[in-house]
Amino acid sequence: MIRHNYIDIGEGKPLILLHGNGADGSYFIHQINYFSSKYRVIAVDSRGHGKTPRGEKPFTLLQFSEDLHAFLDTHAIKRAHILGFSDGANVGIRFAIDYPEYVDKLILSGANLKYSSLRISVRMAIRLLEKANSTFSGDKDNQTRRSELLQLMKGEPVTGVDELERIQAETLVIAGTMDLMYGSHTKLIASKIPNSRLEFVKGNHSLARRSYKAFNEIIDDFLQG
Repeated sequence: MIRHNYIDIGEGKPLILLHGNGADGSYFIHQINYFSSKYRVIAVDSRGHGKTPRGEKPFTLLQFSEDLHAFLDTHAIKRAHILGFSDGANVGIRFAIDYPEYVDKLILSGANLKYSSLRISVRMAIRLLEKANSTFSGDKDNQTRRSELLQLMKGEPVTGVDELERIQAETLVIAGTMDLMYGSHTKLIASKIPNSRLEFVKGNHSLARRSYKAFNEIIDDFLQG
């Protein structure tokens, strides 16, 4: 089992923050500052991100979900709110399905279940990054890491659409009006989760950073509702 690096600030009900591809817990600086006066905010660096080691286990979203389970058990956290962004949202979906007893409320920001849900321009950019990485002649460890990060975007779906109905937690599905995935896919995710609320915020994929005031207010209202 790896030892996760994490930020732990505040008191009260735990609010776990799961970052996206290639980032770390500090991505949520505006949420840490805002919510730590009301909750125990824990922003975790996932496997191979930030200061958390890569380890030997598979570098997959499914493994990240299992890592979260181990992290919560290690820290004696029996139940928490989960806020996941991008890949972190996809991890949150899987975790809420497999470990429903741990999840109080679930917030999914910029979630996507399959590669084809990404806009064509985004998929083209990923292909260009793959090509550039394959011809990279520098440090092989860095090349391998970039390849693994790209594979997280392109890999087989961790969760099928029909599995979403197994999510028991009250769920907020939130995305930007100009997000990386098609709005129809975000609507599909929300429609399949039994007790869900859908919100679109004017902005791009990175609402937590670039549209954080509106983002925080919507989440605050959801958590207190």
